[in-house]
Amino acid sequence: MRIGVLGTGNMADALATHWVRAGHEVLVGGRDAHRAERLAARLGGGTRHGSLDEAAGFGAVVLAALPYGAGTEVVAGVRASLAGRVLLDCSNPVGPGFRLLTDGGPSAARRLADAAPGARVVKAFNLCHEDVWRTTPPVFDGRPLAVPVCGDDGEALARVAELVRDTDCTPLTGGGLDRAGLLEATAALFIGLWVGEGADAQAIVPPLAFATGPAEDVLPQP
Repeated sequence: MRIGVLGTGNMADALATHWVRAGHEVLVGGRDAHRAERLAARLGGGTRHGSLDEAAGFGAVVLAALPYGAGTEVVAGVRASLAGRVLLDCSNPVGPGFRLLTDGGPSAARRLADAAPGARVVKAFNLCHEDVWRTTPPVFDGRPLAVPVCGDDGEALARVAELVRDTDCTPLTGGGLDRAGLLEATAALFIGLWVGEGADAQAIVPPLAFATGPAEDVLPQP
């Protein structure tokens, strides 16, 4: 698969490393040509570098590894090149005090979709720190990491699910793009628990077998 990467930061590095290793063709695009060149060299595997517009027009999938706020400006600037392509958004609109910056408005993913109406936007990879994505494989307590994926286009979702599996993670159906805001709000909550409180976010949910309450055979007897 051909993958364009918009951005040269940590998320671009962490995710693209897996995809280059899996044999995909990658082109890194950035505003700073030298940073794009350095990242491409670090990724190896024949990774190319170029402008943001070149990255947007390169891949069947284009990763928007961009900070919230800057993303819509960048995507709007290359919207013509993104037409028909899968645009993968991994951003988190989380600000000081672990506040959700979208504040009841459209999600970050929806704003990208509005900025590039010809693209097929998918939300994924936003729930973990970039260094978690560098883990090979990302398996914790014997369980591979699961990645919720939200989007409206079946082919786009299938392509992103393949890229999730290439990171040794398990894709989970998260619903349509209208549910991307829930993923972003979940990230704000989890980051607040992890970073703000030093708490284990996994402790707030029961195991799947108990998701609807304990089975009758384990209920206390009157």
